[in-house]
Amino acid sequence: MSSELTNVFAAKMLPQRELFSPGHRACQGCAPALVMRYMLKALGPDTIICNSTGCMEIISSSYPESAWGVPWIHVAFENSAAVASGVEAGLKALMRKGKIPQRRITVLAQAGDGGSLDIGLQAISGALERGHDMIYLCYDNEAYMNTGIQRSSGTPFGASTTTSPAGARSFGQSTWKKSLAEIAVAHHIPYVATASVSYPFDFMEKLKKADAVRGPALVHVFAPCPTGWRCPSELAIRLGRLAVQTAAFPLYEVVNGKYRITQNVPHLKPLRVYLESQGRFRHLTDDLIDELQQGLRERYAALVAKAEASQE
Repeated sequence: MSSELTNVFAAKMLPQRELFSPGHRACQGCAPALVMRYMLKALGPDTIICNSTGCMEIISSSYPESAWGVPWIHVAFENSAAVASGVEAGLKALMRKGKIPQRRITVLAQAGDGGSLDIGLQAISGALERGHDMIYLCYDNEAYMNTGIQRSSGTPFGASTTTSPAGARSFGQSTWKKSLAEIAVAHHIPYVATASVSYPFDFMEKLKKADAVRGPALVHVFAPCPTGWRCPSELAIRLGRLAVQTAAFPLYEVVNGKYRITQNVPHLKPLRVYLESQGRFRHLTDDLIDELQQGLRERYAALVAKAEASQE
């Protein structure tokens, strides 16, 4: 069966119920909002979400309205993983004491790249190290978009933001994107994956795998932001695919320490085709683009080597 037919069949098998309601306040073309929709299609109604302050909190919960069809807790910017740890421990205690029936309830903590890779990293590390049975989801739009497009440690090398502006003395972000997935792998947890909103069935399958393990799991999902990236809203999904096809954001999973690339790209596209429609990269010279492409390809080659070694 072709991949197109497989996707059509998979789409027809998805639950029709929408647990993330339309009518929220997201920008046009908001990929993180699609992440929320796909996430709940995969996990279902028996899910409790602990949501850090950020875009997905702001657009979905303006009092007295809510876009959430599951129990949802708004927590501080830095501590969704800590709160989810407490929720998971509390559910275990209530079930052990017979206060609530024994059943599977998924506990998920989530934040954007700023709330995950920067100010929430300590809480995430603690939750993973303690072994809580929960999922951590980072929706990554590569900057603090909710508060004015400030750079995060998920912002890619060379991108211009309001706090890493391109100009006469700067080419934009001067550091390389932090790998949350590799940090999670170092905690020796059962399941880690990268995903993209532009590959929805791959993303939802990874969430189901994360939910199936007993112990902590982490999914780092790529979610373009047309507003912050200064690109047309209709290009969000195309840019998500190009990020994978150019090695800007490879898709893979790590199951009990074993690596597997889930969207193999034997012939990478030139990075320029990904950068050219984004205003945040329009200042880059050919030399800087070559440097960025070389660095990404070296990282992709290292990932491929890990996946090959895992098959031995």
